[in-house]
Amino acid sequence: MRDIDDIPRIRRSFLGYLTLQRGLSENTREAYGMDIDKLFAWLSSGREDGAVRLRDVDYNILQEFMAAVHDIGIALRSQARLVSGIKQFFHFLRMEGYIDVDPSELLEIPKIGRHLPEVLSVEEIDAMISAIDLSTPEGIRNRAIIETLYGCGLRVSELVNLEISKVYLDEQYLIVDGKGDKQRLVPMSGISIDRIMEYMEEARSKTEVKPGEENILFLNRRGSRLTRQMIFTIIRRLALQADIRKKISPHTLRHSFATHLLEGGANLRAIQQMLGHESISTTEIYLHLNPTLLRSQILLHHPRNHPSHPALT
Repeated sequence: MRDIDDIPRIRRSFLGYLTLQRGLSENTREAYGMDIDKLFAWLSSGREDGAVRLRDVDYNILQEFMAAVHDIGIALRSQARLVSGIKQFFHFLRMEGYIDVDPSELLEIPKIGRHLPEVLSVEEIDAMISAIDLSTPEGIRNRAIIETLYGCGLRVSELVNLEISKVYLDEQYLIVDGKGDKQRLVPMSGISIDRIMEYMEEARSKTEVKPGEENILFLNRRGSRLTRQMIFTIIRRLALQADIRKKISPHTLRHSFATHLLEGGANLRAIQQMLGHESISTTEIYLHLNPTLLRSQILLHHPRNHPSHPALT
C-alpha cells in the first residue's frame, strides 16, 4: 500500500486527477478541493474523540463528519456537494493504491428537493437596463453584460471567460465553453450583438489590456477579466436601483432567458441545447414556472378535454 501520510502531495495529485482524467472545470475542482480540506481539518482537530489519521478513516468516521456538518447548519445542497467531493476523493485513493477499501461507498448523498428558480419579467429586465449609467465606460460594458446573460442564457463562469475569437457577430452566434470543457453554439439576439459592438468600440477599445487577457471580451478598468463576484455585485446593484425586491443573481437572467423562450413557443429540446444541459429533465423545470402553459397543453392534448369525448357531448 502506498504512503498516505503526505496530505499536501495527495491533495495535489487528486486535483490533477480531477482535471486530467475526469475533465472537471476549474470551479468544480476548486470546490472539491475545499471539501476535502474541510474533512482534513475536522480529522486533525475537529473531532470530540481526538484526531484520526487519513489511513484510519472508515464509514462510521465519515458518518460522524457529515453529522457534524449537518449540526452546524450547512445547507443541504452544500452537504450534497461535500459528499460528492468526499466520494470522488476516496475513489481516487483506492484507484491509486493508497487504500484497499473505499469507506465512502455507502455514504449517501442528501436528497435535495427541486425548488423553482426566481425569474424576472421582461419589464423588470428592462428596468435594470434603464438604471445603468451609460455616461461611463463601465455602464456601456454592464449593459452589454446584461444583454449577453439574458440574450444568450450564459452561466456567470461562461460569461467572464467568454473569448472574442468565439463571438461571431456577423454570423450572429457565439461558442461557449461550458461545464466539463464542453462547447456549444448559442444564437445571439440582435440587441446583444448591438450592445457588444458598442462596448467593443466605445469602452473596451480604450482599456489598457493586461498581458494574457487580450482575447477576453469583458474586462474591468484595469484590463483584467471580471470575477464571478463582480458580476454578482453588478446584477444586485442594478436590481436595487430598479427597485426589484426579488433575491436574484446572474443565474436569474439565465432562468429568465429559458422561461421567456418557452413562453414564446420555443422547443424544449432547443432550450436544452442552448443552456448546455446534459439531461432534458434539468430543462423541464422551466415547464413548472408557467402554469398557464401547462394548463393549455393539458387542455389541448388530454383526451378528457377533447370535444369528441362522450363525457363532453
